[in-house]
Amino acid sequence: MNRRKFIEKTTLGAGAISIFPQYLSARSRSFAASDTINIAFIGTGKQSLGLLNDIGRCPETIILAASDVDKKKLARFKGEAEKINKAKLDGGNQDVDTYENYRELLERKDIDAVVIASPDHWHGMMAVDAAKAGKDIYCEKPLALTVAEGRAMVAATRKYDRVFQTGNMQRSWRNFRHACEMVSNGYIGEVETVNVNVGSPAVACDLPL
Repeated sequence: MNRRKFIEKTTLGAGAISIFPQYLSARSRSFAASDTINIAFIGTGKQSLGLLNDIGRCPETIILAASDVDKKKLARFKGEAEKINKAKLDGGNQDVDTYENYRELLERKDIDAVVIASPDHWHGMMAVDAAKAGKDIYCEKPLALTVAEGRAMVAATRKYDRVFQTGNMQRSWRNFRHACEMVSNGYIGEVETVNVNVGSPAVACDLPL
């Protein structure tokens, strides 16, 4: 399976590995360099660690770099990612380079794909920049803050012929699928009212002063 097909067919996110159960027993397999997916993370907060663990279970993936303005989070991520790399390489080492400015990370030619797990208001710009740099993209939800940002991300993905995946794991959870099937098949009767809760509006900055 080549890089592009892999990224097209897996969500690179929480629970994604369940689509490819053969990977669970294949950690020790060796892969040609051309089949290795070199990944970088943009944003290294709490969500990135969950993504790192799931992506790390795919033996073809190696983490090469990460970017964040928070040096403590970046250092923590680097340590965890290097442990995962070492486990795959049978004791060999693959350092994870760190960057404060994500644009420096995107300049690297050896990175195939990026995982964007930054604060929501950065998703649009980072995804467009990543597409321009020739990287395939996994972007955490919410995809964007505005319709205009979302359209710009789609346009850039198509213009630069990239693969783009956004995460929304609840759509594939069993209980959500079951509920949809019950409604679609008329088991709850005719639906007349739908209540939706989208949570509180985003805040511009929620960091301590």
